[in-house]
Amino acid sequence: MKGSLAIYKGIKDSNIDFVSGVPCVNLKNLISLIERDRDITYIPATREEEAVGICAGAHLAGRRCAILMQNSGLGNSINSIGSLCKVYQIPLLFVISHRGDLKEKIPAQVPMGRWTKKLLETIEMPYYCPKTPEEAYKIIKYGADYAHVIGYPVAVLFDALYWEYDSKGERL
Repeated sequence: MKGSLAIYKGIKDSNIDFVSGVPCVNLKNLISLIERDRDITYIPATREEEAVGICAGAHLAGRRCAILMQNSGLGNSINSIGSLCKVYQIPLLFVISHRGDLKEKIPAQVPMGRWTKKLLETIEMPYYCPKTPEEAYKIIKYGADYAHVIGYPVAVLFDALYWEYDSKGERL
């Protein structure tokens, strides 16, 4: 669980106290850590754009927020990012499991896997791709702060190789 633990600690140390999102197999350990934390409110969502709306409301109520999703949900969220986050300067940290790239076994995941970074660039959302838990911890902290500086979401993408840290604590 080393990979998930690094993300969780980055979230905690960023003073993020509200998280919403849609479950993904790669995010299950992270979600479990967040659900057990009494200082973080976790609200599961049925769709990613719903999570954006939930976190936008929480932000307007004074909470510091993150969204958990698989990259396929990014396509579902584009309008809510543009019409809500962009217009009202909502700073959210997107923690995204990047499917459809190396090691992918499901062909349906590949198109969005190939388009994810291009979509983030198109909507002008800064994104970062940490490769190790140590790097993830730092990028989560910096990314959360940067979102508040720019008044707009920041994404952190975690590919299949990153999630190998969760299987035995070290890269296989």
